[in-house]
Amino acid sequence: MGLVLKKITIKSQEGKLLIRALSLKVSNGEIYSVMGPSGVGKSTLLDAIAGNLSDMFILSGTVELDGVDISFLPSERRRIGLLYQDAVLFPHLSVGQNLAFGLKIKNQNRFNSKKIVDKALWQAGLEGLYDRDPETLSGGQKSRAALMRTLLSEPRALLLDEPFSNLDLDTREEMRTFIFGLIAERNIPVLMVTHDADDALAARGPTHVLQPN
Repeated sequence: MGLVLKKITIKSQEGKLLIRALSLKVSNGEIYSVMGPSGVGKSTLLDAIAGNLSDMFILSGTVELDGVDISFLPSERRRIGLLYQDAVLFPHLSVGQNLAFGLKIKNQNRFNSKKIVDKALWQAGLEGLYDRDPETLSGGQKSRAALMRTLLSEPRALLLDEPFSNLDLDTREEMRTFIFGLIAERNIPVLMVTHDADDALAARGPTHVLQPN
């Protein structure tokens, strides 16, 4: 069934229209790209879907996931993962502990958590880095760790906010292959906002271009 947006409209408290009556459907296993210039509201749209919209904005319309209206649920009950352009890892936790945080979100018991995290590290090409300080990782390594942490919480949908914009060209191509491959395995709907047409092309899904109002 996937992720469905119905007539999503976002305005500032002062009445400035940011997004007007946006409707789209993202099927399971599909990566739907939303493009547009800076300031058009791409990241704000993701915050609205995830339930993190600032009080500075007014939202109308509905967000449905697998046929259920989740518009009024708090963010922690929506089971929507959000991956930002900056790979945000907790600096006070090791790489492995960061991934284990995703397991805590889904209340995984501690007995199995180390085995699951070790497998995720191996899948991400981070084998043996459980105790590593996140600050010692490269940009691509941080992005892979952040993605695996999100996926370990078993989201029912995933939002990507300019996920490759801070990476160099070679790492960007590597990360596209890695992230899009994992998404295909999980068969969940993915909404990606990007300013890079190559990202949308690599996603091989539909694209919507937001226009300034």
